[in-house]
Amino acid sequence: MTLPLRELGKTGVKISVIGLGCMGMSEFYGSSDEQENIKVLNRALELGCNFWDTSDAYRCGANEILISKILKDRRDEVFICVSNVSGKPEYARQACENSLKRLEIDCIDLYYQHRVDPETPIEDTVGALAELVKEGKIKYIGLSECFAATLRRAHKIHPISAVQSEIGVA
Repeated sequence: MTLPLRELGKTGVKISVIGLGCMGMSEFYGSSDEQENIKVLNRALELGCNFWDTSDAYRCGANEILISKILKDRRDEVFICVSNVSGKPEYARQACENSLKRLEIDCIDLYYQHRVDPETPIEDTVGALAELVKEGKIKYIGLSECFAATLRRAHKIHPISAVQSEIGVA
């Protein structure tokens, strides 16, 4: 069995229809075993799941370090998504730099603003992310948990390629 692929917006990039959220490999759901997690990551790729989601907030970056162990040999197989937790431009820049180091990669495929920061205008946040695109540190910008009006304002600054919504499937 191999997961089908779909184009991410109008980017031309093909990603698996089901992504792998890696948060649970670091925290929130009890203890985890690194070797088991590595097996899961490799199995995900075997099944065609190439869309992986992580964050600088997951166990203070330890999740990204775990994922880097797979990316070393299989970078071209993974579309890596990273979210940061603050909309402040200076935080976004530093968080991106830190994520690149922990993941041991040169460019993040999709960088999300994880939930809109109520204290920072979305135009400022997306403007900072657009600079990271120009510098080649990220390819695409996404937003997580935003209202349609916020998405429209953000898209005026730079194209938004993805919107992430929290959905619980029980």
